[in-house]
Amino acid sequence: MVGLNLTTADAQISRLKQPAIHSLTEVQSHGVLLVLQEPDLQILQVSSNTRAYFGLTPQEVLDLGVERLFDSFQLSQFREGLAQDNLELLNPTKMWVRKSGDDYSVFDAIVHRTSDGFLVMELELAVTSENIPFLSFYHLAQASIGQLQTSANLRDFCQIIVGEVRKVTGFDRVMLYKFDEDGHGEVVAEEKIEALEPYLGLHYPESDIPQTARQMFLSNWIRVIPDTSAKSAPLFPRENPQTGQPVDLIQSILRSAYPCHIEYLHNMGVGASLTISLMKDDKLWGLIACHHGTAKYVPYEVRKACEFLGRVVFSEIATREEEADYHYRMKLAQVQSSLFERMAQSSDFIHALTQDRPNLLDLAAASGAAICFNGHWTTIGRTPADRELDYLAQWLSKNVQEDVFYTDSLPLLYSDAERFKDVASGLLAIPISKRSYVLWFRPEVLQTVNWGGDPHHAYELDESGQAPRLCPRKSFDAWKETVQLQSLPWQSVEVKAVLELRKAIVNIVLRQAEELAILAQDLARSNGELKKFAYVASHDLQEPLNQVANYVQLLEMRYNDALDADAKDFIDFAVEGVSLMQTLIDDVLVYSKVDLQGVEWQLTPVDEPLQRALGNLRGRIAETETEIVADTMPTIVADSTQLMQLFQNLIGNAMKFRHPDRTPQIHIGVERLEEDWQFSVKDNGIGIDPQFADRIFVIFQRLHTRDEYPGSGMGLAICKKIVECHRGRIWLESESEEGVTFKFTIPLGGRDRDGNGRQNYLLS
Repeated sequence: MVGLNLTTADAQISRLKQPAIHSLTEVQSHGVLLVLQEPDLQILQVSSNTRAYFGLTPQEVLDLGVERLFDSFQLSQFREGLAQDNLELLNPTKMWVRKSGDDYSVFDAIVHRTSDGFLVMELELAVTSENIPFLSFYHLAQASIGQLQTSANLRDFCQIIVGEVRKVTGFDRVMLYKFDEDGHGEVVAEEKIEALEPYLGLHYPESDIPQTARQMFLSNWIRVIPDTSAKSAPLFPRENPQTGQPVDLIQSILRSAYPCHIEYLHNMGVGASLTISLMKDDKLWGLIACHHGTAKYVPYEVRKACEFLGRVVFSEIATREEEADYHYRMKLAQVQSSLFERMAQSSDFIHALTQDRPNLLDLAAASGAAICFNGHWTTIGRTPADRELDYLAQWLSKNVQEDVFYTDSLPLLYSDAERFKDVASGLLAIPISKRSYVLWFRPEVLQTVNWGGDPHHAYELDESGQAPRLCPRKSFDAWKETVQLQSLPWQSVEVKAVLELRKAIVNIVLRQAEELAILAQDLARSNGELKKFAYVASHDLQEPLNQVANYVQLLEMRYNDALDADAKDFIDFAVEGVSLMQTLIDDVLVYSKVDLQGVEWQLTPVDEPLQRALGNLRGRIAETETEIVADTMPTIVADSTQLMQLFQNLIGNAMKFRHPDRTPQIHIGVERLEEDWQFSVKDNGIGIDPQFADRIFVIFQRLHTRDEYPGSGMGLAICKKIVECHRGRIWLESESEEGVTFKFTIPLGGRDRDGNGRQNYLLS
């Protein structure tokens, strides 16, 4: 959408640009307006131009009353019509007004009731004393409909409409103006005299027809300004004497136009205008705008004929659009049906949505799609990188609360998206849960838009008077703009299709959640039994192992002289095996005790468990002459004991796998992300081949023999379990012979106790 380029900060631009419609209390000079109170039809207010039409002053009209102002027979029929409580049957009604003696003027009377319960009568001089019969309206539209039936092109449809309206009205220019979703409009059809510059194909900013004006067009399907230079007539008295407030004229056909709009028409060289609303689904689809270079009065009957023509013919346009939408809806319905069927038959709904055709891309005509579920991304087609997707999901979780979000200009809302505009300038997103999303992407499409004047300078602020006011632009010369950072727009039928998909996915996820809850209960019961078994088994196994070690060593002592070298080696192997078995049992016990239920969540200054871990490792640190540097640690919500164990294992690992030719150096870092604290333990040791990055976290998995490096292979598995119990993740970054960096995250929950300073732990 194009905004105003105004620099005055203190001016209330929106109020100046779009004042309330009901605040206008003046009428155009080509008719007279009366505000009546039912049931006696007392005249409460009248427009101040009555002398020109009745030969009476406004006060005289108020004093005279309807009984003496109108012909008694016509007034009697008017009262009978009011009793039917259907004002549409009255409009228009011929009313005779006595001027003097037997001299009458005939008016077309149009009536409506205001929101506050008053009756408004608007009088325009009748061109003829008889109403045009309905059959004339029918013949007027019949020829146009016949032409429309021979054309299948929507633009041709629109062109036929403007041509027929110009024949009926005789205006210099008739345009059909269609609104876009972002508020601006485009001239899609035009019929004009040769002398005028063409406006066909030009776009006009939303500010040319602001929201208050559109509200008026919703209330008044046809709007006429016969003379843009005529002076308007205020109501007398200004305020309704019954309420003390201005009367609501939102439905009035005589109500004066905004001064800003009149100035806008003058800048376009327009002396008279007629506007017909084109409605679809109770929304303003577009307008038929008629312009004339000089003043031009259009009788009420002709205006109604144009309105009738617009409604009947536009119904044909709406039908054609519905047919096109219907075929696309049917295509998407087939894609939906296929996806729903595959999801119902598959245990993995993500696989069902992405692996076969049709897939997610076909559901929204997207170039790429991504599913975030349980912290993992599954992508199809062209998408941003996973890290960019993580940031985008975080932005969505903070800024989007609806069941669906879509935009064709994501970089204008989320500035980081400019980095991947060629992939995802358009975004359509549905949340599955707080952190799970299905996303569709469309790339940037560069396009040239022809504007009727510079849309960035649609108004100017005039502060020369007592109060600031907005003035419309004076130039309507064609102005080209290259639109960037924008994709093809998402259609409403596509939005509805993905909403239906969201319902299906949520139902599947809920069903799986119920199944998982049952499994979790079974697992909790099984884990409890396994813990008891592990605890009992450890004690029961430790004793026989101790006996084996003791008796083997006793044999060595008693029969030492009778044993040869091989026998003594065999005894040493047996003792080492028992020691290893005891170590494995101890590590399995530690591993089994690490679970989510065991986490004691509390505010924990991370420096405390880190210091305890370093204290436990003091001997090895001194022995290896390891240099350790750590960032200042924050305070987070975590389990202090488990954090100590985590740091102790990672730092101990770094010292164990030190490089033989380098003094061990370890850096313990921390970084604040949007949703997490990210910690790192970096060393300069022997490194790990990246192909083994996942394997090392598996229980009992080792990359080296015990002869090279002692241990059970449980340390990193315990680290992984601790981090996952804190709802974080752990991974490594390494190149062989260049050291390794272990990184892990803990969800944000504490507070940053200190700045980014550093503490040194040079323990030797």
